[in-house]
Amino acid sequence: MKLDVYFVDAFTSEIFSGNPAAVIFSDIDDEVLMQKIAAENNLSETAFVDLSNNNIRWFSPACEVNLCGHATLASAFVYFNYFDTTKESIAFSSASGELKVYRKDDYLELDFPKDTFKQVDMIEMVESATGAKPLETYLGDINLFAVYENEEIISNINPDYSAVSKLDGQGLIISSSSNQYDFVSRYFCPKFGINEDPVTGSAHTTLIPYWSGKLSKDSLTAKQVSTRGGELFCHNIKNRVLIGGKAVLYMKGLIEIS
Repeated sequence: MKLDVYFVDAFTSEIFSGNPAAVIFSDIDDEVLMQKIAAENNLSETAFVDLSNNNIRWFSPACEVNLCGHATLASAFVYFNYFDTTKESIAFSSASGELKVYRKDDYLELDFPKDTFKQVDMIEMVESATGAKPLETYLGDINLFAVYENEEIISNINPDYSAVSKLDGQGLIISSSSNQYDFVSRYFCPKFGINEDPVTGSAHTTLIPYWSGKLSKDSLTAKQVSTRGGELFCHNIKNRVLIGGKAVLYMKGLIEIS
């Protein structure tokens, strides 16, 4: 078996930044093999796209996930640049429903379902796991979300990943307002083998509606302040969110499985 694989840095215009994803266009449906490939790639996600039905699946090094923004952005980037350069949009079918990606002038835009979240009292547990006391905590459909006072706190947090893995939710989003951007964030997901994800599109299905309400604006700019970092262009619309970002190819390779 031979499979083309593309390594794409998402939510950035420069290699060695943003969030790297592996993308494989194939009709393989062997979950064990897909998981082994994702573990071997050892990136936060490997996306598998079957163009016969436009189905997309995402695997972390540890397990399959139900929604991944940066690997969807990376998949659309590969599709638009290497499979059909005439298309302006693509609609993927996924475990989280239909996900559209639009090609804009100089970036791509994800059309994702909006998260529903409610305020919960997990302040002490999050403080214990992160070493810093949040102002508020919320639990969404996927993740736990903690709001902090300022960007400096967000940048300086060095979490106890063992403690984070015991919190409710798939992972922990932390965020604050920002002087340069509308908001900044980081994302930790040790449960899925990802201590810190560099740039997390799916986390912004929570962040966008939250900060849109707090700041009373529907168009926002954001940065995930991980070591690699990445910028996102965000829009809050009804029950959906639009998450824009750039992408760049790092490498194209060939997987050979005998």
